[in-house]
Amino acid sequence: MSPPSWSRTVFERLHRRRPDPWGVGTRAYEHDKYRQTLAVLSGRHFSFALELGCSIGMMTARLARRCERVMAVDVAEAALERARRRCAGLDGVSFYRGQLPDGFPPLPARACDLIVVSEMLYFLSRHDIRRLAAHCLRVRQAGGPIVLANWTGPTDTPCTGDEAARHFINACRAGGLHVTHARRYARYRLDVVNGPDSAPPVADPT
Repeated sequence: MSPPSWSRTVFERLHRRRPDPWGVGTRAYEHDKYRQTLAVLSGRHFSFALELGCSIGMMTARLARRCERVMAVDVAEAALERARRRCAGLDGVSFYRGQLPDGFPPLPARACDLIVVSEMLYFLSRHDIRRLAAHCLRVRQAGGPIVLANWTGPTDTPCTGDEAARHFINACRAGGLHVTHARRYARYRLDVVNGPDSAPPVADPT
């Protein structure tokens, strides 16, 4: 049995102690990851993006330039306070606090044509990763990519980044999706899963 998912209390404590506990606003690693994540979208414009694990809103602000609407989700209210300030004045951006997967936003089926899950899967247990994937499959529009970014270095979280990506991707494959982009970088990996109406599948990284 895998370790349990991290609780909301852990994330609130981290964000109360430091405004940016992971350095998402300052580290070169993070800015490279944002750039590469946007690059896999190939300049597409989206109607409604769902961002899971938005932290202090660094990626949210970037997605707002590509999407008519963005709903950004995080478990920690302390993080969302900063994300709201960062994205104040950006059209179409909304925030939702929920502990995933149970706190998944109450969206209608097939509401989203883009889903971004960045550096939060490995905080979940294997079981919760599969449940989160099921929620994503329910709200995803046909042809809408699901973009995964995962740290691949050492971690004390319930799963490693590679394990987390594998469990999520396997759940998506069971739902009829396949990997359309897979690339490893020095300290993270990017994967995109999509439906049969997208580009031909490629081998996902190991």
